[in-house]
Amino acid sequence: MENCLFCKIASGEIQSKKEYESENILVFHDITPQAPFHVLIIPKVHISSMNQIGDLDPKILTEIFQTIPKIAEQNGISEKGYRLVNNCGNFGGQTVNHIHFHLLGGRHLKWPPG
Repeated sequence: MENCLFCKIASGEIQSKKEYESENILVFHDITPQAPFHVLIIPKVHISSMNQIGDLDPKILTEIFQTIPKIAEQNGISEKGYRLVNNCGNFGGQTVNHIHFHLLGGRHLKWPPG
C-alpha cells in the first residue's frame, strides 16, 4: 500500500530502530513506548487488520509467533513476563491500518490496560 506507514517502514523508505528483520517480518521499536521495552512486530506484506488475518500466509504468521518469545528472551523480559497486544479497528485502538503486534515488557503491566 503506497500510503501505509508500516509498509514504508518495512521497505526502508522510512527509518526505524530495528530489533529484528527477516525476509517476511520486521520488529522495530515503537516511537512512543508505553513500557521500558516496546517493539512492534509486522509482516512485510500489507494486511490491514486482524480481520484480514486469513489473507496472511500461515508461514508468516507462524514466523511472527515463533519470533516473539525469542525477542522477549533476548531482551530480558521473558522471565518476569510481557504483554502482546493487537489492536483491531477504531474502537480497538488501531491507529495504523497494517496488522501489527505490540510486545511490551520491563515493568509491571496493570489490567485493565485502558
